[in-house]
Amino acid sequence: MKHTVSASVILLLTACAQLPQNNENLWQPSEHTRSFTAEGRLAVKAEGKGSYANFDWTYQPPVETININTPLGSTLGQLCQDKDGALAVDGKGNVYQAESAEDLSRQLVGFKLPIQYLHIWADGRRVARAPYRILSDGILEQYGWAVGRTADSGGQVRTLQLNNGNLNIRLVFTEIGMPSETETPERCAARTR
Repeated sequence: MKHTVSASVILLLTACAQLPQNNENLWQPSEHTRSFTAEGRLAVKAEGKGSYANFDWTYQPPVETININTPLGSTLGQLCQDKDGALAVDGKGNVYQAESAEDLSRQLVGFKLPIQYLHIWADGRRVARAPYRILSDGILEQYGWAVGRTADSGGQVRTLQLNNGNLNIRLVFTEIGMPSETETPERCAARTR
């Protein structure tokens, strides 16, 4: 059974990766990214070591929240951005803050992670008015990261792969939808605790 599941996942990812790509229409400049919710799996590899977790992500401007969870659903940590900056809450409830998600990631993990651009790249767009290059295989290079994306036949993201030479991040999306809340939050929920 384990081998059947593994083979199925490999076939699914291979099928997504082989969707026809028209490089001329890839990575158009971002003008507006719609609100969304997403769930999936996250893999991070650095210095030959890998870590895996699940994620749930809500992008509802001006607030963006990413929860990192164990396979059993316990929250390992939360990252949230709003108009007041970025904050992270670890599994013990400790709160860390910085002016930007990039500064916060450098402070906490020693790497500048491009968290503030993930929603744009997941949408298949590039950050507008910022230097970029699109390689012949459709990979976007922007802010020092090589960004690859696969999508289903409707253009919905299925995988997002980021690599900067030192760090490799892969997000596999299993569910994507619209936020259920009728009110748009103005601040990270962790700020109101």
